[in-house]
Amino acid sequence: MKVSHYAALASAIILTALLYWGGNTIPPAKKPVADKQQQGGAGPMSQGPNTIKAASFDSIKAASLGLLPKTAADSVKMIENELSAVRDSSRVAAVFLRLAGIWERNKNLLVSTYYESRIAKLENSGKKLTFAGQIFLQLMQEEPDGSVQVLEATLAAGCLERSLELDANNEDTKLALATAYIEGTGEAMKGVQILRAITNEKPDDIPANMLLGRMSIQSRQFDKAVKRFETVLKKEPKNQEAVFFMAQAYEGLGDKQKAIEMLEQCKKLVDKPEFSKEIDQKISTLK
Repeated sequence: MKVSHYAALASAIILTALLYWGGNTIPPAKKPVADKQQQGGAGPMSQGPNTIKAASFDSIKAASLGLLPKTAADSVKMIENELSAVRDSSRVAAVFLRLAGIWERNKNLLVSTYYESRIAKLENSGKKLTFAGQIFLQLMQEEPDGSVQVLEATLAAGCLERSLELDANNEDTKLALATAYIEGTGEAMKGVQILRAITNEKPDDIPANMLLGRMSIQSRQFDKAVKRFETVLKKEPKNQEAVFFMAQAYEGLGDKQKAIEMLEQCKKLVDKPEFSKEIDQKISTLK
């Protein structure tokens, strides 16, 4: 198989694989969306500058307000009117909390997390900022609309950047911010710089090496990807995701036999009939 055919032949099975373990991102993707790349720049492992304009949060909130039950919508309007008259930051936080609660009860996680992030910023809580950033990332990874993805990634990055100002050594926050840059805002090099700083200090860091390895596959630097996954597998020989993506790296290098060996190993580690079927189909294309 020619290297130029890699993306087309591998994409379907990569999505299947991610259904089983989600990836070493913060947080892991619950459900891959097949058309993210087709929407132009946003989505997992975006490499170039993001050309999609972020959706307007105010527009999304206004549209969402129209979908709320009348009693909930009336409560939101009443509290927002109350908010316009509040000046004390502690009271503002309490009002934001009431708004967040209404939106959460009505299952709108984007708007509720927005207000939670406002509270976290008022309280200068690094822990709450990181948590809000992680929720925005989860939403981004499940969102099919490219402009909304960019909005959620931008909101995530804002929370995580602020959190790192409060605690510059929090690795979970660094990994989440790298993910926001790489997978959402299209600022891949910012994410790479964060990840390389982590691996410079801790060469065998698993999440950072996993992300760098996956980026190397996306950019067709398969030799670099092999080295990243080798580092992971030395520490975690049964890391299912590392084994799977190592197979993809070997395939990219043209080493079909090693790719098949890794896929067979991955099939045993995952041990799920649906996944095994997809792996067998993939192996048949390599023989």
